[in-house]
Amino acid sequence: MPAVELTPPEAARWAARAGLPLPADRHAAVAATANHIHSVVAVLRELDFGDTPPLPTARNRRSPMQPYELSLTAAAEEIRARRLSPVELADSVLQRVAQLEPHLQAYVTVTAEHTRGAAREAEHDIAAGRYRGPLHGIPMGLKDLIDVAGEATSASSRVRADHRAQTDSTVAARLAEAGAVLLGKTHTHEFAYGLTTPQTNNAWDRGRVAGGSSGGSAVAVASGMATFSIGTDTGGSIRVPAALNGVVGLKPTYGLVPRHGITSLSWSLDHVGPITRTVEDAALVLTALAGHDPRDPASPAAPAVDYRPGEVTHLTGLRVGVPRTYYFDHVDPEVESAVRRAIQRLEALGAQLVEIDIPMTRYIQATQWGLMVPEATAYHEGTLRTVPGLYQADVRVLLEAGELMTAGDYLRAQRSQTLMRREWARVLKGVDVIAAPTVPATAVKAGQETISWADGTVESVSDAYVRLSSPANITGIPSLSVPVGHDTAGLPIGMQLLGRPLGERTLLRVGHAYEQTQPARELAHAA
Repeated sequence: MPAVELTPPEAARWAARAGLPLPADRHAAVAATANHIHSVVAVLRELDFGDTPPLPTARNRRSPMQPYELSLTAAAEEIRARRLSPVELADSVLQRVAQLEPHLQAYVTVTAEHTRGAAREAEHDIAAGRYRGPLHGIPMGLKDLIDVAGEATSASSRVRADHRAQTDSTVAARLAEAGAVLLGKTHTHEFAYGLTTPQTNNAWDRGRVAGGSSGGSAVAVASGMATFSIGTDTGGSIRVPAALNGVVGLKPTYGLVPRHGITSLSWSLDHVGPITRTVEDAALVLTALAGHDPRDPASPAAPAVDYRPGEVTHLTGLRVGVPRTYYFDHVDPEVESAVRRAIQRLEALGAQLVEIDIPMTRYIQATQWGLMVPEATAYHEGTLRTVPGLYQADVRVLLEAGELMTAGDYLRAQRSQTLMRREWARVLKGVDVIAAPTVPATAVKAGQETISWADGTVESVSDAYVRLSSPANITGIPSLSVPVGHDTAGLPIGMQLLGRPLGERTLLRVGHAYEQTQPARELAHAA
């Protein structure tokens, strides 16, 4: 529409150009209305918007809210108060799965019959006064690396197409004890060895990558096909897909959540944690999962902790480290702007911002690859020789390359990991948390292999996505990814908070405080 007032004939011509023929008796009324609207919105021309992006377009919301739309925290309160039954919640989520799964492909298997049976059992127990806590009756997805007795664990690979778990993993057993209801197994990049999960589509744009390797877990939560899910994280595989799909992802301290019964990618770097709608949701799941297990050599003998952040109204006295180096290098300008705005919000809540330098940045990628590649190859040594053709091409070549790494390379990576943990501990003595982007760019288009930066640098998508998340795997420190907005294409952006070992309560408190300053997030609506 032009900036001058429209006459009735001009209104008719503009409408026709838009594909809307107007009857003659509508010309004057439409012109008058359009001119009025134009005069009202013209005041917006006075604003200096800078780089402020528009909000993503929201779809019309159902009223009242459907059960699948509830966060874990909200659903748990509804179930506890007997306003919502576990069966109603499970049915709502399964209906959502039936609607969206053909388009998003988040699941390897959906155990609908088991889900409904477990929901009925939870409903019966709660009615009888045997309420187990906030996970009781809550539907969840498990990454297809996590053993559940009697269920397949394929690692999204033809190599393990016939594998069926004999016993529960520690994670599955603890969730069952808490009363959570299994929906099914979610897709992973094959054997967790990748950052895109190619068989799964992004929850906000089906033409873009889901992130990985816990892509199915993140997409299920972001789209309402699970109330929460569990992923694993070896170089960012919880936090990367969480950031790319606009949900919360927590990689706990190394060993805090036991890994017994979970298919490994790299023993030195593997972590297990929740993907949820909100930070408080993540705290509820971590409370159920954390605790010593002698079957995991990395499991610390730490006391049980209630990780719920409670009411947080300020962050006075908290020191937030803002990296001068590394974390804001080769980062998309929209991602940087959103994260820096979120950091300013932490400052407005009373936190003190402290500039810091990230140590040993030159050696981060080398240490990550030096540990992960030989350990992954060692795990697959047998099947790589007997059924190599069953692996996907991208994973097979990495496993084969691992055969060429020397013991000296591996030992140097182990020693570098020790140095890096020491140096990061020194940095974290001066701050309580570090705030930085989770990933340097939003979700790329499916099939895109590289990202080009303004200075001419070209980086593979996998290298870009793992670059900012892998330091927390090498050092074993906890890291929480929190959504902090969308870019101009409507794609989610994540900020990660990194803390001291076993410092999850602080991370969750900070993340929850930030989240409380933001509008409630809607579920994804993939186009």
